[in-house]
Amino acid sequence: MKNIVILISGRGSNMEAIVAAQAAERWPARIAAVVSSRPEADGLAFAQSHGIPTAVVDHREYPDREQFDTVLRQTIDGFAPDLVVLAGFMRVLTPAFVAHYAQRMVNVHPSLLPSFPGLKTHQRALEAGVKLHGATIHFVTADLDLGPIVLQGVVPVKAGDDPETLRQRVLAVEHQIYPRAVRWFVEDRLSVAGGLASLTPPEPQWWFATEQA
Repeated sequence: MKNIVILISGRGSNMEAIVAAQAAERWPARIAAVVSSRPEADGLAFAQSHGIPTAVVDHREYPDREQFDTVLRQTIDGFAPDLVVLAGFMRVLTPAFVAHYAQRMVNVHPSLLPSFPGLKTHQRALEAGVKLHGATIHFVTADLDLGPIVLQGVVPVKAGDDPETLRQRVLAVEHQIYPRAVRWFVEDRLSVAGGLASLTPPEPQWWFATEQA
């Protein structure tokens, strides 16, 4: 039985999707805790309503990233995690923190990496004129948004899209692919070699949205 700790900063809609999938599909894992960088995060109430332990490490209480990360790491480790899941966790983590959870921490990024790392991905996708956009689940490394890719979900860019309509369609895909990637980890199907993540037994590590998405 693996322990999953999910980090959030706001509503945590991807956290909700993972919690729902774990309960419905009965993974050999449990959501050991939800940890937030903000005490006002709406996702804390959702977790508590589902009987999941919660904790808050308020980044505003620490003078620098190193001290925040130290306390955050101690808090997470108190729940003995096998996997740390970043689900809308809006903090840049230090290399030491990332190294501590090497190949045990995943993130979702709202673009088809390596395209459009960083912020404002939907606006940048529209400005670039790409015809396909989407989201990427990847292992976290010290290089921001450049860790081994686990799974990607693809949506079409439609005529008349603006950043918000595109964001909503990509978010729907995130809710599909993130639980799938977490389940792969729980089932010991993921491995990393040469900077690439592979799946055993193999199956497509991409997912195309339906037109309705």
